[in-house]
Amino acid sequence: MLEETIEVDPAARAHPFPHFWEQLFGSGRAILSLRESYRRDLREVKRATDFKYVRFHAILHDEVGVYDEDAAGSPVYNFSYVDQIYDGLLENGVRPFVEISFMPRKLAAEQIIQSFWYKPNVSPPKSWNKWSDLISHVARHLVERYGIEEVSQWYFEVWNEPNLDFWAGDPKEQTYYQLYDVTAKALKAVDSRLRVGGPATAQAAWVDRFIRHCVENHIPLDFVSTHVYANDTAKNVFGTDELISRNQMVCRAARKVHDEVKSSPLPDLPLIWSEYNASYLTEPDVTDSIYMGPWLADTIRQCDGLVNMLSYWTFSDVFEEQGVIKQPFYGGYGLIAERGLPKPSFNAFKLLHRLGGQRIENISDSTLVTRRDDGALVMAVWNLFLPEEAGQAKKVTIRLQNRSTLHRAFVYRLDYTHGSLLAAYAEMGKPVYPTPRQIAELRKAAEIPPAEELPLSQGSLTLVLPPQGLALIEFH
Repeated sequence: MLEETIEVDPAARAHPFPHFWEQLFGSGRAILSLRESYRRDLREVKRATDFKYVRFHAILHDEVGVYDEDAAGSPVYNFSYVDQIYDGLLENGVRPFVEISFMPRKLAAEQIIQSFWYKPNVSPPKSWNKWSDLISHVARHLVERYGIEEVSQWYFEVWNEPNLDFWAGDPKEQTYYQLYDVTAKALKAVDSRLRVGGPATAQAAWVDRFIRHCVENHIPLDFVSTHVYANDTAKNVFGTDELISRNQMVCRAARKVHDEVKSSPLPDLPLIWSEYNASYLTEPDVTDSIYMGPWLADTIRQCDGLVNMLSYWTFSDVFEEQGVIKQPFYGGYGLIAERGLPKPSFNAFKLLHRLGGQRIENISDSTLVTRRDDGALVMAVWNLFLPEEAGQAKKVTIRLQNRSTLHRAFVYRLDYTHGSLLAAYAEMGKPVYPTPRQIAELRKAAEIPPAEELPLSQGSLTLVLPPQGLALIEFH
């Protein structure tokens, strides 16, 4: 058994610890937000995290119906579904983080279809003037409907991962800059308070050059955004042959981009990491598993101070990039599986929400020590291994200094036997189509058990964490 002793001084130096990991979540595509299953999952994650923004693809996809042309080729705009989509978010206490994508078919220069099941068109526009007019009409409609005081609190992000196959401009980077420039100017012409940014790249790419382009050409830029996944390669992210662990890639990439921003002509630009997860593939042993608990906690620890928002992709498996879901646990990105089944990752976010708003310094790489506004000392501790590793249990001893007022600990656990439905699902034989009764049983199995109340012995507390175990501890 592994052993670790963590010395905690509640009076040690602390710094602000805004909950940057639970402000913004991703989700599939715009039209899905009209489904009750999507909205139910959104409400569930809102209750667990109180998140503020949601991002999705394809608000300009033909299925949303925003853009058409009449027989003479003149634009025809229709905001019926746009209004229903954004009304639904706002009614549930969440604001849009507007990803401006993809290209309406009748506005596309070519019919270039990306491989997703819903067939997004990724062509540049046939007319940059018509594209600018579309952006102007969308922005003006939103401001007229919701008011500038509301819409000025949204974010407008230009496109999605233009360095991959989501953008067919040639050459990619230079034509994306043209797309960004036209879009940003059109938004700001409606109202200068609208916030616009990019480049929304995969693999932490382009940010330094993108900032330089905007500065040199006097293009509006209110934030930068980019993505990385924990199984991206060092070759794609850093241009090296280094082997970077899945447990370190996200925040290594965040550090790279953070440093690029700080050394740029606009060092105070907010950095919004608008997609990340432990995998960009469908890997049930990763994104559906208990590994996600300690992985998320450790990612938060490493990324603290590097980003303004860290957006988990996605909050729900109401999601169709690969087509209609075929079974509940297929390695989907969501916190909540099909039919509202909470995964261990959902419960990790629910527990980590209890952390305080001040982070107290500690040398351990397996803990977050925080203080809440009410003065309560709250810690997370974990026992992280790679998904392919069997791992070992770990005995963790926490020793509190200056402990005279703290006598008891309340311990919440997340592991294979606490807050996870995976064992119950396996015992059922992993049904592809769970019955309503089985769904109810699985939701019950997914509940986090009540906290264990444990006395402190001379200011010390000892826990045993199984492999991939996460514990949230509140001291009183």
